Amino acid sequence: MLLRLIENFIRSAVNETVDKAITRAIRDQYTENLFEMVPATNKVGVTNLLEIAMRANQGTPVSRPLGSPIHLSPWEKILFNPVHLFRFPTPENVGIRTSITIGHRAKKPMTVSIPIMIAAMSFGGALSKSTKIALAKAATAVGTATNTGEAGLLEEERDAASLLIGQYNRGGWMNTPDKYKRLDAIEIQLGQGAQGSTPQRTTAKNIGEDFREVFGLREGEDALIHSRLPGVNTKEDFIQLVKRLREETGVPIGLKIAATHHLEKELQIAVEAEVDFVTLDGAEGGTHGGAPTLQDDVGLPTLFAITRAAEFFARKGVIRDINLLATGGLVTPGQMLKAIALGADGVYIGTAAIMALVSEQMVKAVPFEPPTSLVVYTGKMTDQLNIEQAAKNLARYLNACVQEMELVAITLGKTSLIDITKSDLSTIDPFLSKATGIQLGYVSPENQNRFFEETKSLFRTFEAPIKEEENEVRPFLSESNKEQDRPHLH
Repeated sequence: MLLRLIENFIRSAVNETVDKAITRAIRDQYTENLFEMVPATNKVGVTNLLEIAMRANQGTPVSRPLGSPIHLSPWEKILFNPVHLFRFPTPENVGIRTSITIGHRAKKPMTVSIPIMIAAMSFGGALSKSTKIALAKAATAVGTATNTGEAGLLEEERDAASLLIGQYNRGGWMNTPDKYKRLDAIEIQLGQGAQGSTPQRTTAKNIGEDFREVFGLREGEDALIHSRLPGVNTKEDFIQLVKRLREETGVPIGLKIAATHHLEKELQIAVEAEVDFVTLDGAEGGTHGGAPTLQDDVGLPTLFAITRAAEFFARKGVIRDINLLATGGLVTPGQMLKAIALGADGVYIGTAAIMALVSEQMVKAVPFEPPTSLVVYTGKMTDQLNIEQAAKNLARYLNACVQEMELVAITLGKTSLIDITKSDLSTIDPFLSKATGIQLGYVSPENQNRFFEETKSLFRTFEAPIKEEENEVRPFLSESNKEQDRPHLH
């Protein structure tokens, strides 16, 4: 009876409130009407509206977690092609090979059991120690590798990870032999999808004692990631660095960069340096926190970066020598497998790994705190993350992803994930077909050329590429002119 009375009271109160709100929305002038928020929000978008307010309040770049919400890689326009008679599906009792080996030319190549690895997310600069341990435990449980991110060597992570890829980084915190010689692979980090090659700073007030110890910082010292790798100012410097690390360690040496339209020029230097792997981080890549402009307006989408890099390596004849690892916005097994079909040997996942890690533990945080408060270094609830449960959930997620990939391999008639190629795909977008070389799904294979020949005018391209010097017609401003050109706020 009491519950019924309470329910009736709430219904009456809600009804009266809604009635008044609707009546006011109808009668008030637009400029005095709360409803104006609806068209205003539609115009600028919910995310942009709140970030405008945050910038106005803080006066500094907004630090947005987990990367851009904009999806620039049209994975949904690409489909796999199952087989029935032309090539038979794989019998269900035949196992699907899922492992990949990174660094065939290295003295100590690294083999992971599945083609999904845990992306570079640093201790301190991004995640808590508990989260890094949970990620490492999950990776070990499924036979894959996890990545240190731009950090020093966290002993607890090293102990928990059977395969640890460490970043030789622009902060310099992993760049001494006592640290990088304990890694299973070294990834020279020059940039990332969500931030390009911009510098980053973690202020001393957000650095605890454990952070200072791992990074080798003095008390009160900020942690600074430079825009350039210290000591690398020419391509010869980079080539010498790769050579030195290879000789000192014997493990695979890789390069990580943000995907960019200058991709082939960057990769040419990687080829000359004879790196063992290249990690491309597409524009959809996540981060623990970064400026929205860097996340939304900088870089090249992951899908096109993979395609271009794979084609470049094929032209250079190094596709068997240099592994291509893709990352940036890959959240479903289908997207990961399509990345492999386009030429990636393996993929990194970051945001998806964190979401899987938190899983049902997010109920500890919501609705009053975001789920990330359980995992980021400065989060309010990091002490409440159950490491063992988190690791188990992520391991289950990784296993589920691989099993879904295996199902696709079976229907494609393949026995190995790495054998899935561009020929196993079709697309419903003719422009995507032209750009990637994936066949157009609504035209038979023998009619592809005729279709594009007959519709040539729709796909007209520039006759001559834009010359480098044409991009530089506007002279650089002198420092003094730059100052004059810049408005001043008083």
